[in-house]
Amino acid sequence: MIDALEQAEARVAACFDTPAWAAGEHDLVAALDATHRLEQRLAAVKLSLVRELDGRGTATAQGASSTAVWLRDRLRLGVGAARRLVELAATLDAAPPAVRDALAAGTVDADQVRAIAGTVQTVRTTAGTEAADKSVGVLVDWATQFDATLLRKLGTRILDHVAPDVADAAAEAALRASESRAARDRHVTVSEQPDGRLRLTGILDTEAAAAFRAAIDPLTTPTGPDDTRTPGQRRHDALADVCRLALRTGELPEAGGDLAQVVVTTSYDGLTRQLGTGALDTGLHLSAEAVRRLACDASILPAVLGGAGQPLDIGRQRRLITGSLRRALVLRDRGCGFPGCDRPPRWCDGHHIRHWTDGGPTSLDNAVLLCGHHHRHVHHSDWVVRLGNDGHPEFIPPAWLDPDRLPRRNHYHRRN
Repeated sequence: MIDALEQAEARVAACFDTPAWAAGEHDLVAALDATHRLEQRLAAVKLSLVRELDGRGTATAQGASSTAVWLRDRLRLGVGAARRLVELAATLDAAPPAVRDALAAGTVDADQVRAIAGTVQTVRTTAGTEAADKSVGVLVDWATQFDATLLRKLGTRILDHVAPDVADAAAEAALRASESRAARDRHVTVSEQPDGRLRLTGILDTEAAAAFRAAIDPLTTPTGPDDTRTPGQRRHDALADVCRLALRTGELPEAGGDLAQVVVTTSYDGLTRQLGTGALDTGLHLSAEAVRRLACDASILPAVLGGAGQPLDIGRQRRLITGSLRRALVLRDRGCGFPGCDRPPRWCDGHHIRHWTDGGPTSLDNAVLLCGHHHRHVHHSDWVVRLGNDGHPEFIPPAWLDPDRLPRRNHYHRRN
């Protein structure tokens, strides 16, 4: 075996030294196919060696705690890759001869082997050994046409081909098992980062995933040609918008006797001068500019303190755009006022055209509806908002976008 592998290694090295640019297109394609087959055949040899070494206990004999750890050091693999190699070696060893032969012949790859072995085991448990033996030939044949992902999907209906009399019952049982696994595995992990941000990871079950997608998908589309956010940033902003909507409903459970809300504490001077920071009730901090933006809407209750630390205002009604004033604002703007935005009123904040902290009144002629994205955009850009002569909002773009700075309006929500 060593002599054969050394000869193969020498010939592969010679192939690498041969300039590919000199070959014709037909020969390049043929060489690529041959290389892929050789790669799978070498994988079969490698897995057989790993399985034999694991069975002999070579790793522990040499002082390693497991074969995976030994492979990690020996082959300089990541520990995850080393474990998968050991697991796949065991899977191949237990697989039907036809599967092993297919990998050795280079007609399937390692991922397809995993897919086939998993499906065959499921068929054996569901419909017995005879159906499992039939499924092997079908799956190996499919593997010449489909990759591992499609092979797994097709494998869910393999019983239609090898045991149609039990296929429907097995599909129902598989669906129940899948739902049970989803319910067991559902979780969301919230990890706080050193700078106050959160890292979210987790798995949603099928129902929660559908609700999540239904809630955020409409909010993840670009708002216009000037929306430069990445898809990940749009999903982030959509999730934030959904949370703000939930806070606005007033239907969340109370916390300590109060409605669910976000409280921001800052000094009045710091807020008006845009200096210093604001403190969230979680103990984290925001810039004064961020506090000014959050102070526009009722879902955030700023606790503004005077010089001696006494509360000067905690979400007083005359600051918040709520009740009849919000209804009048919705009737006038009918959605986000920013040009080209189609966000409906329920996704919008009430924005003070002249900031409340700058002495701006809470009134219809000093307010405009803005969705979460454009609310942030207006607070952090050179767009100017004002009401036109007819009392409807218009937006003056920054000079870099329009040197003439001609006012723009959102005509999306206008009705005939």
